[in-house]
Amino acid sequence: MYVKRQKGWEIPERLATPESVYLNRRQILAASGLGLAAATLPGIASAQTDPSADLYPAARNSKYTIEREVTPESINTTYNNFYEFGTHKNIARAAEALPIRPWEVKIDGMVENEITTDFDTLIRKMPLEERLYRHRCVERWSMTVPWTGFPLAELVKMAKPLGDATYLRMETFMMPDVATGQKQIWYPWPYVEGVSMAEATNDLAFLVTGAYGKPVAKSMGAPLRLHLPWKYGFKSIKSIVRFTFTDEQPVTFWQDLAASEYGFWANVNPEVAHPRWSQASERDLTTNEQIPTRLFNGYAEYVADLYVGMEDQNIYM
Repeated sequence: MYVKRQKGWEIPERLATPESVYLNRRQILAASGLGLAAATLPGIASAQTDPSADLYPAARNSKYTIEREVTPESINTTYNNFYEFGTHKNIARAAEALPIRPWEVKIDGMVENEITTDFDTLIRKMPLEERLYRHRCVERWSMTVPWTGFPLAELVKMAKPLGDATYLRMETFMMPDVATGQKQIWYPWPYVEGVSMAEATNDLAFLVTGAYGKPVAKSMGAPLRLHLPWKYGFKSIKSIVRFTFTDEQPVTFWQDLAASEYGFWANVNPEVAHPRWSQASERDLTTNEQIPTRLFNGYAEYVADLYVGMEDQNIYM
């Protein structure tokens, strides 16, 4: 007798939004007069005039789904850590000052040919899709997000890294006149993150260009951010301008600030506490309920093999 076992990222088909409803939501909004009202919300107005707006909504990849309710867009766009615009969560209004066109992306380091391209050229070379992912912050809150973007592995393929490249270093913008948080000299600006090449080419690693069926809001890291759903959220760098392939493990923003609390790997593990709090549970911002945290945020079947033989390293914080 064949018994199908549901995996951690699967959701019953009956609970998924029908594709016809999802694809027609713009027409529904327009017909009801809600489209004009929506333009006053953070990130919505900029999305409507975004040069890449015609690429959305992208087809949903049914392999990547979640068992929890999707967090409302109004929460996701207004409850974010984006230290470039402030140390509090309510940075949505300040982030609207970020100019995201023109936006150049540089690919350099240990590659066959260094590339500098504008974002709109890059995105139209990539296979966009939507994925439903969980997001777990190191501060013990969590969201679920319908991201649109492309696998980080596609950018790696385009870059053609040399064989000795073992890490990918990523860097965000530096605009202190716009992002006033960057004037705080005690922070090691610009924001830097990094992953191993094995992590960069893992199926889950995703470069985000959109969310909720349109270009991603500035408060969420427009125009290009990373999402690594098995790691704590600070690893998912926002507003990326540079990818550097290297044979040295990058020193990341939070490592530079507090290496004893924020390590390079930062994989989610409920059994390994942050030095100042437990990681055993998290607050779901959709329901405001406390729920148990899972190893690798529930994505162990995708990523556990990446860390075999690394028992001597602190891979969980």
